[in-house]
Amino acid sequence: MSSLLEVKGLSRYYGHLKAVDDINFSLAAGTILGFIGPNGAGKSTTMRIIATLDIPTSGEVLLDGKSLVERPDQARPMLGYMPDRYGTYDDMTVFEFLDFFARAYRLRGQERKNRVDSVMDFTGLLPLKDKLTSELSKGMKQRVALGRTLLHDPRLLILDEPADGLDPRARIELRELLRALAAQGKAVLISSHILTELSEICDTCAIIEQGHLLATGTVQEVLARTSNAAAFSEVELTLFAGPGVSLDEVGKRAERLLLEQALVSNVAVMNHTVRFRFELGPGQTPGPSWVEEASVRVLRALVAAEIPVATFRAREHDLEDAFMSVTKGRVA
Repeated sequence: MSSLLEVKGLSRYYGHLKAVDDINFSLAAGTILGFIGPNGAGKSTTMRIIATLDIPTSGEVLLDGKSLVERPDQARPMLGYMPDRYGTYDDMTVFEFLDFFARAYRLRGQERKNRVDSVMDFTGLLPLKDKLTSELSKGMKQRVALGRTLLHDPRLLILDEPADGLDPRARIELRELLRALAAQGKAVLISSHILTELSEICDTCAIIEQGHLLATGTVQEVLARTSNAAAFSEVELTLFAGPGVSLDEVGKRAERLLLEQALVSNVAVMNHTVRFRFELGPGQTPGPSWVEEASVRVLRALVAAEIPVATFRAREHDLEDAFMSVTKGRVA
């Protein structure tokens, strides 16, 4: 699949501060890329450059082969940008607000009306078209801001922290909207602090820290690359005590046995649930399947000791783990 967006050797300095330092990634049409990093990592700076609101110190950004740096005027009709601090005009209704920006995008007559109606229908705003934006909830204001970015039918959407401050229902609804946009063939670049949310919505991800891009690829590739590189893994098992068997005694036996096992630490027993860690010691290097090997060894020991284990589950590696793994040891 060819790339709609290509970022090549992008750097942005503010005096001696390197906000973005030689980053490279690409984004294909119909896919969603999650831009992951803490505050001050360089996410917003990169997104502002892609949105043609800032100029890089060096590097190139191509949108459908057109340079955003050299000819931003040619690329802007293909861009939809939603900043992390979106605003609405309090004295306008939802329709008036969207119609105002449709006029700014030089849409005229019936085409403008059809486009505004289409965007309101897609974002679920039609029932609220005559409501003042000042009277909307945060989630509905966010929909209005997203609708504004869609009016001119852009091919690339740049969304900076769009889920920030939304309640769980609004986040789910946002996720559904973005998936629908990707299905229409649009490319979506989205940043967020809610890493578990991104893992459910994104096809690809890019982890940035202190202006450096540390990992890129599909979500599955990044998770696979970092899952066994982590120094620990959390495990939870449940115990079963049959008739005439003390659950308290079973728990104590399980605790004693686990504490005797290599790489096992942080054992905690709560009723029928036991939680512990597989953790490497100082200087130990994780192998490609060290967690799986440790799990097999410990589970075999539990079964041999006739400790009744009902379930044995390692917590799935997620984007938070991946972020912590690739940024470990980095200092400002």
